[in-house]
Amino acid sequence: MNTDELVELGQQLRVDSIRAADAAGSGHPTSSMSAADLMAVLLANHLRYDFDRPDHPGNDRFVLSKGHASPLLYAAYKAAGAIDDEELLTFRKLGSRLEGHPTPQRLPWVETATGSLGQGLPIGVGIALAGKRLDRADYRVWVLCGDSEMAEGSIWEAAEHAGHEQLDNLTLIVDVNRLGQRGPTRHGHDLDAYARRFRAFDWHTVEIDGHDVDAVDRALGEALSTAGQPTAILARTLKGKGVQATEDHEGLHGKPLKNADEAIEELGGLRDLRVQVHQPPPVRSPHAVGDGSLELPRWDKGEEVATRDAYGQALAALGTARPDVVALDGEVGDSTRSEFFAKEHPDRYFECYIAEQQMVAAAVGIARRGWVPYASTFAAFLTRAYDFVRMASISGSGINLNGSHAGVSIGQDGPSQMGLEDLAMLRAIHGSTVLYPSDANQTAKLVAAMADLDGIRYLRTSRGASRVIYGPDEEFPVGGSKVLRSSDRDRLTIVAAGVTLHEALAAAEALDQEGIQVRVIDLYSVKPVDRNTLRRAAEDTGCLLTVEDHREEGGLGDAVLDAFLDGRPVPRLVRLAVRTMPGSASPAEQLHAAGIDAESIAVSARLLVERAVVP
Repeated sequence: MNTDELVELGQQLRVDSIRAADAAGSGHPTSSMSAADLMAVLLANHLRYDFDRPDHPGNDRFVLSKGHASPLLYAAYKAAGAIDDEELLTFRKLGSRLEGHPTPQRLPWVETATGSLGQGLPIGVGIALAGKRLDRADYRVWVLCGDSEMAEGSIWEAAEHAGHEQLDNLTLIVDVNRLGQRGPTRHGHDLDAYARRFRAFDWHTVEIDGHDVDAVDRALGEALSTAGQPTAILARTLKGKGVQATEDHEGLHGKPLKNADEAIEELGGLRDLRVQVHQPPPVRSPHAVGDGSLELPRWDKGEEVATRDAYGQALAALGTARPDVVALDGEVGDSTRSEFFAKEHPDRYFECYIAEQQMVAAAVGIARRGWVPYASTFAAFLTRAYDFVRMASISGSGINLNGSHAGVSIGQDGPSQMGLEDLAMLRAIHGSTVLYPSDANQTAKLVAAMADLDGIRYLRTSRGASRVIYGPDEEFPVGGSKVLRSSDRDRLTIVAAGVTLHEALAAAEALDQEGIQVRVIDLYSVKPVDRNTLRRAAEDTGCLLTVEDHREEGGLGDAVLDAFLDGRPVPRLVRLAVRTMPGSASPAEQLHAAGIDAESIAVSARLLVERAVVP
């Protein structure tokens, strides 16, 4: 499009943003109006995208990081012919695909959910990494951010990562409109303040007037021709641009315009321009599919193997059988054992350093391109990236997470390193799968099973070695459990997983010597939980004792309780969990101090049995 046409298209995007918010009675039209000229030039002159084939491997990728400016995105979709005017005016209404903040669950052209600010650029980095290192295609990744979200630390994790990886296929467009939700942003219209920061991370920067469509066009073209660096286009804009009553005025964030008809008239009235978006070039299939010949590592019963070691070896084997599997780590690969994958498949391994938000975001972006990512770090450090996990679920993303060094059983490192909340965090994620293996063969099978699951998948692994109790041919279906001890004389059931399963078995053996029979269930699938086996155990033994190397809230005990919340009588349920603040001690001392070792389990079991026979 020429200059005049681009100006008209920008005005149309403003008008349609106002109309959508007015029809909804809510929304963010002023945030959309500031970026309208930026969007118009990108859509008409630079974006290569087939809206009829959103999965086309050659499509450029556009991420609206300032997701509250969704009216602008939907107005652009209308201009491209992807939606019609009738649908545009269903914005924010029940049943509409046009949500207040866009999600790929509703619209196939949306790359990721971005209602939580600071996530678009990190995920865009992941998509760009996939394009450069995995797909080896020349599609471009365009990210539109607001200036308010430049205060988020995740933005700068992403900026440093992109500069380090020399992602010249990534362009960030920052809509510097000066105003946030409650007033001016930290740097206002000081474009150089942002430019200095991006240049420090080895970005190419361009500072422009974001309402000069020719300047925008030149800047986008400059980004395309810049080699070896990502580009940040810093565009000075005015919030509410084009309408005197809103332009650069505070206090209008997140509100429809008071007089939409007058504003539309001031902008020149309704338009119905259609944009012929450039088509993507033909490209090869993004990646090969494995032949299914998976040979997992095998261990003999009685061996002493840490589940984190089994995770690393199984992941490496899975990578050999499945060329679509990739691994990411937060600079602890020698501890999580993802380094085993890195040594065998260096071209599909991503070192994200100590930047857990960026690691999870990169996994989301890579998964969006059809790859199967496994991201690993200490279970405790996933707390830093929890919002990214939450938003990944909203996006319908399929990613695998591994949290190692979980629980007090890691020993002397102390509480800052102990993941004691991770099961609760991941159980709370919509549609998640939470797995907690107790031996090497079980770990290997679950690592392989995760690759074919949907949604967020979490595997908890342990630092110390544990005895192999299952044969290499044993199967472990997700949603299942294993009954390791059982008789018709069982007086209670002990439910455990991971480290505490071995303590439970030792306690059961000691109790057996005293003539007390107990059932032991390995609840390796914490979510979904094996309700049928738990209910049968409750009926047979009358009491359940759960033991977990985790906080009491939200973990294994609560997962067991969930099996009895369908209206049936709830059985006696006693929970052993970590209730104190640990210090530094040996693993055995930690388990004893927390009251979750074999001795503590046996003591609790004796008390329960004694109380059960008291008249």
